[in-house]
Amino acid sequence: MLRRLPQTRTRWAELLTVGNAAFAIAGIGFASLAAAWTFQSMGFEPCELCYAERNPYYFAVPAGLIAAMLAGRAPKAAGLLLAAICVAMIYDAGLSAYHAGVEWHFWPGPDACTGNGPGVSATGSLSQKLQHNTAVRCDVAAIRILGISLAGYLVFLSLGLAGLGGAALYRARQAGTL
Repeated sequence: MLRRLPQTRTRWAELLTVGNAAFAIAGIGFASLAAAWTFQSMGFEPCELCYAERNPYYFAVPAGLIAAMLAGRAPKAAGLLLAAICVAMIYDAGLSAYHAGVEWHFWPGPDACTGNGPGVSATGSLSQKLQHNTAVRCDVAAIRILGISLAGYLVFLSLGLAGLGGAALYRARQAGTL
């Protein structure tokens, strides 16, 4: 005869709070920025889109810490901050997917970093300046790990962080704490 096990909440579900999720996103976001800075210090120069992909993380790290601190005292404010972080992470996932598509040549990238701009007649000192141009191209991946560029990995990371925040918000809403 089969016995039905009692319904119990797992320890993991209890840890999924707005404050914990915000703190985790801040920590993982900082680790992601530190990894980007490390790659940059190793000689992998970021392009214009790489810099733009960092902006949501520059927002998410301090906002996540503030939301984690506010979670006990002002849960609605913490929830609002966490929701804003989730929106920023979804935006970053879209921007990173666009960047990965540019690297795989699925679509054209911005003119500023793919060389698709209008032609310039090379005369005098302008041609000399252009010869010494060190702009980093957005349509060439600086590094690929297991066939995926850093922009590709950032899509998964950003979606995962948005999912973590969204799950915490959903759980808090269901529990009536928001």
